[in-house]
Amino acid sequence: MVVLLGIAFLAGIITAISPCVLPVLPILLVGGATGQSRWRPLAIVAGLVGSFTLFTLAGAAILSALGLPADFLRNFAIVMLFVLAATLIFPPVAHLLERPFYFLTRRRANTEANGLLLGASLGLVFVPCGGPVIAAVSANAARASFGAGTVAVTVAYALGAAIPMLAVAALGQRATSRIRANAPALRTALGVVMAAAALALVFNLDQKLQTWFPDYTHALQGLERTSVARKELATLQHRGPSPFKATAAASGLPDYGQAPDFAGITSWLHSKPLTMSRLRGKVVLVDFWTYSCINCLRTLPHLEAWDARYRKAGLVIVGVHTPEFAFEHVVSNVREASRKLGVRYPVAIDDDYKTWDAYQNDAWPAEYLIDKRGHVREINKGEGRYDETERSIQTLLGEPSNAQLASVRDRTPQHLTTPESYLGWLRLDRYVGSPLRADQYWNYTFPRQIPLNDLAYAGQWRVQRERIQAGRGARLRLHFLAQNVYLVLSGRGKIDVLVGDRHVKTVSVSGLSRLYTLLSYPGLSEGALELRFTPGISAYAFTFG
Repeated sequence: MVVLLGIAFLAGIITAISPCVLPVLPILLVGGATGQSRWRPLAIVAGLVGSFTLFTLAGAAILSALGLPADFLRNFAIVMLFVLAATLIFPPVAHLLERPFYFLTRRRANTEANGLLLGASLGLVFVPCGGPVIAAVSANAARASFGAGTVAVTVAYALGAAIPMLAVAALGQRATSRIRANAPALRTALGVVMAAAALALVFNLDQKLQTWFPDYTHALQGLERTSVARKELATLQHRGPSPFKATAAASGLPDYGQAPDFAGITSWLHSKPLTMSRLRGKVVLVDFWTYSCINCLRTLPHLEAWDARYRKAGLVIVGVHTPEFAFEHVVSNVREASRKLGVRYPVAIDDDYKTWDAYQNDAWPAEYLIDKRGHVREINKGEGRYDETERSIQTLLGEPSNAQLASVRDRTPQHLTTPESYLGWLRLDRYVGSPLRADQYWNYTFPRQIPLNDLAYAGQWRVQRERIQAGRGARLRLHFLAQNVYLVLSGRGKIDVLVGDRHVKTVSVSGLSRLYTLLSYPGLSEGALELRFTPGISAYAFTFG
C-alpha cells in the first residue's frame, strides 16, 4: 500500500501540470492574488483536496446508481467554470456564494473569505483529469468499496495534485502583493477569459485550443501504467480468495461449496425477488451477462432452449445483468433488450456489482450451475461447452443418461479470431499510433503500418473511460481476422465502412447504444478495416465471430 500511495501522489503531481489543467490556472492565480491573508492559498488547497476526495468517491457511486453518461462530469465542470467566472467578474455574485461559508471564517466576511469555496469548486472541475489511479478508485466506488485503502489513495492523489496548485496560488499572491490596486481589473479580465473558455467548451470549440499545447507530460504519465503500478492497483481492487473450492462428489460433478446469495439486486425482471433459500430444491443456472455483449448474445439461444425444455423439470435460469458500460445501467434499456432477445427467465439487475463480487466473477458470459442443495457444481466462463453443460443439467435434474439434448446450433467461433477490443482508455489494448490524450478532443494520426489485431485512430477523437467520441474527420483502422465484425455504437450519424480501399457499406447510427454488424463473410477473412465517422458518434468495443 505504501508503494501505491507514492504512485498516487506522484500521479497527482503529474496530472496537475498536464495540459488538461491549464484552464484552472488563471483561477488559481487570481485566487491567490485577490486575498491578503497568507493562509488563503492553503485554504484554497484544503477546499480542493476535500472536494476532490469526496466528489471522486461519492460522485462515482452516484453516476453508477443513476446511470448517468460518462461525460456528465465534464458537463458539470463547464457549469462550474461559468459560476467561477461570474464570481470573478461580479463581486456581488461572489458574496452571495460565500454566504453559506461565513461561519467557517471566524471573522468578518469579505472577498477573501471564499478560499475554501474556490478550492472546493476547483476540486470539482479537476475531477475529469484523472488517469488509471482514479479509474481504479472509481471502480471501487461504483461497487461501494469505500475501504480505507481506496480513501487513502484518493487523498494521496489529491495532495499530489494540490502541491503545484498551491505553488501557483502562492505565486499569484506574491506577484500581486505590490500591485494590489490593479487586482480587481485583473480579476475581471481573467473572469471574462474563463467565461469565454466555458462557452467554447459548450460548443466543443476547445478542440483547436488544446492542439496548441504539446503533450509534454505523456512520458511522465507512463508512471501510472508501469508493471509496478498495475500490480498495486490490482491489489487495491483485490476482493479476497475465491469462494469456490472443488471437492469430489458421487455424481461425477465437482462440488464447489455453497452458492452465494443474490446481493444488492436493484430490480428484478420477469420475476419476484429470488433468494437461494427460496430456490432450494431447484437446479439453478446463474448466468452473468450484458445485453450488448456479442459473446453473451451467442449464449442466449442455448439458455432460452434450456429454459423452455427443463423449466417444468425443475430448472431455474437467473440472468444476472452486471453492466459493462454506462448505458447498460438503465433498467428500461435492459427490459427492452430482454424483450427483443426473447428472454423470459428471471433477470436480476446487478448495477452495483454486489452479486458479481459475491461470486468473484470476472467474465461475461459466465455460468454457475447449482444443485438442489444450493451447491455450485459447475463453472463455465465464456462461450462453448454447451453440450457438456446440458448433460450436467440433466444429471442434476435426474434425467436419464441417454436423454436427448436440445437441438441448438453452437455459434461459438471455432477458428482463431481477433480478440474483443475495447476502445476507451480504461481497457484499451493492442492500440498503435499517436499518444493518447484522455477525456479531451485531440488530433490523432495513423501509423504507417498496423499489425494484425491492432487498431489506430486518426482525426479528432475524445478518448473517454469506456468509449471514444468522434470529432471532425474521425477515422479508425483495424487489422482484423474474423468472419464477422461487430461494434457497439451510440449517438446519431453515419459511418462509412471500407476494407482496403473498397467502400463496403454505410451504417446509420440512431438513438440508443446497441451492437451493429459491420462485416459478415462466408468464412474466416483477414483485412484492413477503416471506419469514417460523422462527429458525435460514440464507439465502445469491437467483438468478432
